[in-house]
Amino acid sequence: MASKTESYEGGCTCRHVRYRVISKPMFVHCCHCRWCQRETGTAFALNAMIEADRVEMLGGEVEIIDTPSHSGKGQKYSRCPKCRIALWSTYAGPGDAVRFIRVGTLDEPDRLPPDIHIFTMSKQPWVVLPAGTPAMPEFYDRQKMWPPESLQRRAAALRR
Repeated sequence: MASKTESYEGGCTCRHVRYRVISKPMFVHCCHCRWCQRETGTAFALNAMIEADRVEMLGGEVEIIDTPSHSGKGQKYSRCPKCRIALWSTYAGPGDAVRFIRVGTLDEPDRLPPDIHIFTMSKQPWVVLPAGTPAMPEFYDRQKMWPPESLQRRAAALRR
């Protein structure tokens, strides 16, 4: 079981919504797909995957917005109702059990660098990927890339 002593706090720009993640995430994606580029308005999306029950609300409430996704199954964005910043999303696969926290909304985003770069076939040509971090042209095999503990945590979250 992951240590719950490691925590990360974050929130939106206007500070109406504040949250705490109470353990290290299962895995951190840096996604370079065109869909993420469009949604974020920048070169990639950086998401930390964490069990929903490990995200504590410290203040405010999020507004959940259903949006389309590349898979056609949609996703739900949790945004601040005031400043509209996207704090996390959930996807059809794991559903509401796993949140994809936007690392940039953390108070110390540098604490969670990517574990993997995905969909690099469509990355912006001026983005230079760091040596030593796995990079995949598209998606990847979770069983091969995730640590065993993270796979166990994900499986447990999906059973809840």
